[in-house]
Amino acid sequence: MDEREVVHTFCRQVRERSRENRDALALLHGAELYGQIVGILRQELDSMIRVIFLLSLNDSAHRDSLIQDAVNGRVWKMHHKGRITDREMVQLAGQLHGWTQSVYRFGCAFIHLSNMNDYRERDPMRELEMEERNDILQHLRYYHGGPASDVVTFRELACYLPQVFEKVSSNLECYIKQIERGEQLEQE
Repeated sequence: MDEREVVHTFCRQVRERSRENRDALALLHGAELYGQIVGILRQELDSMIRVIFLLSLNDSAHRDSLIQDAVNGRVWKMHHKGRITDREMVQLAGQLHGWTQSVYRFGCAFIHLSNMNDYRERDPMRELEMEERNDILQHLRYYHGGPASDVVTFRELACYLPQVFEKVSSNLECYIKQIERGEQLEQE
């Protein structure tokens, strides 16, 4: 595959994952399978942080190499450094969108076997540190208009999950278009 075809394939696979995530979220929300929804939200965020990471690279040859790796199912590596970690990518995305780290951490708690998986019996919001709970509430208020109360249950928070997904997904689509145009992120 030539470079343009590889970029096209990469963007298609990211969009396909996003489309499938959106379809799954709609089904799961109706069935009130909120833990699975958070896992899907975490997948969407994973796509977004990877695309942001690609856009942040000044070395276009290295970006092309990582895109090629993604298309071919290979692990991403930095020159002379080794594997690129999720933590590095999340930190970079967090510099652009403060909410990414909160959503990512919350999502990880659901995709890994944890006390959060018992959300029907024990409210995950009560399991969080006050600072993290406040971060989540602040982001929900700023981007999605609520909730007003400082004491929110996971069930109350769950009604915002489709909106959170759409926020991540719409940002992801903007970044995919930048990849297609061969752009980079604006560095401050």
